[in-house]
Amino acid sequence: MLNLIIFGPPGSGKGTQSNNIIKKYGVQHISTGDLLRDEIRSGSELGKQISLLIDGGNLVPDEMVKTMVEDFITKNQAGNGFIFDGFPRTVNQAQWLRNLLATLGSEIKVMISLEVDDQELKKRLAGRGKELGRPDDQDDEIIRNRLEIYHTRTKVVKDFYRKLDKHIPIQGIGTMEEVFERICTAIDK
Repeated sequence: MLNLIIFGPPGSGKGTQSNNIIKKYGVQHISTGDLLRDEIRSGSELGKQISLLIDGGNLVPDEMVKTMVEDFITKNQAGNGFIFDGFPRTVNQAQWLRNLLATLGSEIKVMISLEVDDQELKKRLAGRGKELGRPDDQDDEIIRNRLEIYHTRTKVVKDFYRKLDKHIPIQGIGTMEEVFERICTAIDK
């Protein structure tokens, strides 16, 4: 079973490259962003709480995210594996995921980390915000806050996987095809 993580700051291309990986390797996509947006669209009380956090550019608490991820994994185990997109975002989540997968007799094979500088990220997020009408990607203050959270709280997750010898940095600048080729080379090793 191929379980992998696509990792990087907001706007680094995780969603785009996840789609390519899904097509080539036949893994199931777990996007915490999609799970969270679906919960918001449902209009549930949980969705309203999540919306307030995301609209401010903040992380959703671990317990909320872990519950959604575990539910998805439990319901979707028949396949070639999973690609985790936007999860884990904290070391606590990474440790929890490692334990959960171990109980299922599995593990993360590799973390692909898309490396993109902040100036490029800001440009990509602003473009995505206009194109897709996502308010969280159109506000400069929210973008700055999201990048700050990534650099101060989320980026340390790379160290967790580096210590397990599962972290592979990939230059995330170039055409989508060039970046995907770099990713495939890393996965195929």
